[in-house]
Amino acid sequence: MRIKDKLIDLGSPKVMGIINATPDSFFAGSRKTTVKDVLKSAEKMILEGADIIDLGAYSSRPGAEFVDEKTELERLVEPLKELRKEFPHTLISLDTFRSKVAKQGIQLGVDIINDIGAFDLDKKMIDVIAETGIAYILMHGASNVKKMHNATVNEDIFRDICYFFSNKINILKEKGITEIIIDPGFGFGKSIEQNHQLINQLEMLEILNLPILAGISRKSMIYKKLGINSDESLNGTTVLNTLAILRGASILRVHDVKEAKQIIDLLS
Repeated sequence: MRIKDKLIDLGSPKVMGIINATPDSFFAGSRKTTVKDVLKSAEKMILEGADIIDLGAYSSRPGAEFVDEKTELERLVEPLKELRKEFPHTLISLDTFRSKVAKQGIQLGVDIINDIGAFDLDKKMIDVIAETGIAYILMHGASNVKKMHNATVNEDIFRDICYFFSNKINILKEKGITEIIIDPGFGFGKSIEQNHQLINQLEMLEILNLPILAGISRKSMIYKKLGINSDESLNGTTVLNTLAILRGASILRVHDVKEAKQIIDLLS
């Protein structure tokens, strides 16, 4: 995959470390509300083997408060400036569904836009991606902010997801956008049972012939099934991330970089 001026070999799985510039993300360990905290967390992740740092400032956890565009930008601008300056060779992904935030992030040097809304939450997002040629992560399941955690997928989950991605990919390619990563959206618009069906049959998405990102880390599909909380869900995360790699994932999006990197090293 071409990401700006770099060619990235996704035949070897990569680790994306999550940093949330928010006070209310579902996993407290990922919350970094100062520039110093963001930089310290990024440095630790990079030393542990992160290939990509994914920074976001809008919590998409169930029940999270609405954050306006101005606040999202205020949380992001200084951390992004400093991240780019301190880690010039590390890929930076910006987790946002807003086109104006994406455009500002691209101007500040981000390499990837990670859009949970799949350009449904902001129709102008596709134009920003097309104009800039930035690499784009397309996620299934969050086309409505208020309802994105409600299980709305039909029984044939793979038919729905493949239809969704095929349609979206065609639209992107018509706009000249080719550097696309697909994210099946674990936890978004799916029941716990559907999430586990999805991980157990993830290789079926290889028919789309695009890199697959698995964002399972510490989610409710783990801790609710085990009757624990997100703080206790690292072991379950490791198990499911291992399954994801074995079933075709090219990128693991995680809170715990060291453990994810160990999975990849052991399976290589």
